[in-house]
Amino acid sequence: MTMRIIRLFILLFSFASLLPAQEFAARYEAIRQTASPEQLYKFLYALPKGGDLHNHFGGSIIPEWKWAILTDPSRNGGDTFYARARFNVSADAIDPRVRYHTIRQHTYDQLDSQKQSEYMRLTDLATAERQAWMNAFRLDAPGEGRHEFFAYTWNRLGDMHRNPHVRFEFLAEHIKAFADEGLSYLETMFGLYTMAANDGTVLSDDEALLMMEQRLAQPDVASTGMELRFLETILRFSPQALQDLEITYAWVNAHRDRWVGINMAGIEESGQGYPLRFLDTYRKLRAQYPTLPLSIHAGEMDSPDRNIRETLLLGASRIGHGVNILGDPDTLLMLQHSDRTLIEVQLISNELLEYVPDLSRHPFPELLRTGVPVCLNTDDRGMWDSNMTDEYYTAVTNFNLSWAELTQLGRNSLRYAFVDEGTKQKLLEGYETRLRAFEAQFGQGSVHDALEAADQIRAVTYGYARRKWGFEFSP
Repeated sequence: MTMRIIRLFILLFSFASLLPAQEFAARYEAIRQTASPEQLYKFLYALPKGGDLHNHFGGSIIPEWKWAILTDPSRNGGDTFYARARFNVSADAIDPRVRYHTIRQHTYDQLDSQKQSEYMRLTDLATAERQAWMNAFRLDAPGEGRHEFFAYTWNRLGDMHRNPHVRFEFLAEHIKAFADEGLSYLETMFGLYTMAANDGTVLSDDEALLMMEQRLAQPDVASTGMELRFLETILRFSPQALQDLEITYAWVNAHRDRWVGINMAGIEESGQGYPLRFLDTYRKLRAQYPTLPLSIHAGEMDSPDRNIRETLLLGASRIGHGVNILGDPDTLLMLQHSDRTLIEVQLISNELLEYVPDLSRHPFPELLRTGVPVCLNTDDRGMWDSNMTDEYYTAVTNFNLSWAELTQLGRNSLRYAFVDEGTKQKLLEGYETRLRAFEAQFGQGSVHDALEAADQIRAVTYGYARRKWGFEFSP
């Protein structure tokens, strides 16, 4: 079959599926207007959602998953983990970053006896301490926000991610949970840095890659059908960030089957975090390597600046957050008239980190409805204790999304993925097929029948949905 005939077939298929989609838009509106909050949430849980493009792997592991894996020798490679939970001085004198700092056996063995006395095996923690340990990895209390997140939460991870069994079990849980709520693609910020065996022997890149691919090939992950790719991330304000960028660029170029791009993260206003610091290095690297896509954090700021515009100058085709874009009208106008650049929107992250504490003032609807490509993402879902459905439910209930807008978010998350064109086309076609099946499921019978169908959806929620809306669904 020639490519011309294939394209004609796709065009005819798209035209044939247009009318049912238009008809379902009215059904969706009726469902949205009449469903209970719980029914609407379950409806959105079942909705095909495309992909997650802005996902920090290290911050995306639900605390209960952490506990289950770190305390199970069959999943953590026979390692033992400890948390700093006892102190030899007054508790209020302890830096919050060290409370519940978590380490593995090899690290514990290197401590002196006084330090060892402050760490407890996770399995020895009392029930209240166990809950406090899990809560230390999420923003779940009044007053916790940006400072807690950046200054304390990440530090508590200790060296748990250096255990390859743990790291790949975390990845497996992450994939399976996303697949359960209708995603088909995950592009997460993930590296194989300094992983070591239980005796402290550092794994080579090839050893780590082999272990990872073996875990991903196991049936529980492979059966999800999830398409998985990685971004490597540079800490933008690090003193050695320019050197890190050169090393990372070379790594991604050599591993393009899994790693598909570069990101830069970290507080933009912190020291050397400004975009133009990196311009000459990116230009040098582009002279050495074939095109490497860039998805870079920008505009995650309280005040207006030119960081988004300057990040586009670095060569980024996706912008992470962009919450201060309305303060740069020239750049906004440019984005409205070009579909080259996607803004990766994270509503819950922006709310909890207080960049947009009042979601009614979030730029998302302005971007969506003035032609700027956007999609929804989870960012650090484990630290928010949330999922992708929470993002969709937040968007629908705050901004009255139409069916066309809702489904365009899913298409955008695949259209702007950094995968090869063949894989992208497969993902987009799969999305449309799943969307038609969803419309058939909820378009049959009356609206009452559709709501009854929603009641049967086995949604899963975490702490954010429980605290925010009172939803508590378990499989």
